Amino acid sequence: MHPQVTNYIINSRNQQEILQTIRQLIHETVAQVTEEFKWGRPVFRTNKDFAYLKTAKNYVTLGFFNFEKLSDPDNRLEGTGKGMRHIKIKTINELDRNLLTAWFKAATIN
Repeated sequence: MHPQVTNYIINSRNQQEILQTIRQLIHETVAQVTEEFKWGRPVFRTNKDFAYLKTAKNYVTLGFFNFEKLSDPDNRLEGTGKGMRHIKIKTINELDRNLLTAWFKAATIN
C-alpha cells in the first residue's frame, strides 16, 4: 500500500469509506496490483495503469484506462475521451461489488 494513497484516503473525510472499500476490492481482485500516486490521485496498475480514484465534494470518481475492455450494458460509464471512462459513486450503497470486481478483472487482462 502506497503511503500517499493512504494519506489521500485519510484526508478525504466524506468519502473515506467508499475509497477504502474500492481500494480493498482492487487488492482482493487483482493479483500483483500496485498503487502509485500520479496526477494528484491514486492510480492502480499491474503492468499498465488500469484505474484511478478521485474525490469531489459529493462523490468519488472511479476511472478506468482502456475502458473498451469493460462490459457496460447499463451504460454506467461516463466520459467522452478516447481511452478513459469513469463512474461516480455518491454513497457506499451505490457501490456494486460484483460489477466492479468484473471490471477490475477485465481491465487487467492483457
